[in-house]
Amino acid sequence: MLLLCLFFLSCGKTNVGAIPNVPVNFSAPLSDPRISRLTAAGGAVTIDGYGVAGLVIYHRPDDIYVAYDRCSSYQPENHCAVTLDSPTFTATDPCSGSKFSLSDGLPVKAPATRYLRAYSVNISQNQIFVSN
Repeated sequence: MLLLCLFFLSCGKTNVGAIPNVPVNFSAPLSDPRISRLTAAGGAVTIDGYGVAGLVIYHRPDDIYVAYDRCSSYQPENHCAVTLDSPTFTATDPCSGSKFSLSDGLPVKAPATRYLRAYSVNISQNQIFVSN
């Protein structure tokens, strides 16, 4: 009986503290001036107007592109947008001080313990596509 009560009490709380899942569909030619920093490995850009708090797109040194929602995973209900650090290996949540690796979205400085929300990135015919 106690186990059954615990099950019902836990229902509906699985997404508490999660970054909201919103549709993302960004595309741009790789020649677009907004993303010119992506031409070099290690380059990163932010794009407003997509996701919960905007996008971070990063060109990893292994020539792979990754994208994340700028919404910090620490208290995401605040919609605090991470900012790029210099050099662009990490991004910082200015509200909590949490830091995240741009290679994989992993939190590298507390208080955050969850990854940034990652999006799918495809490069085709000199265009970049970010979606979920």
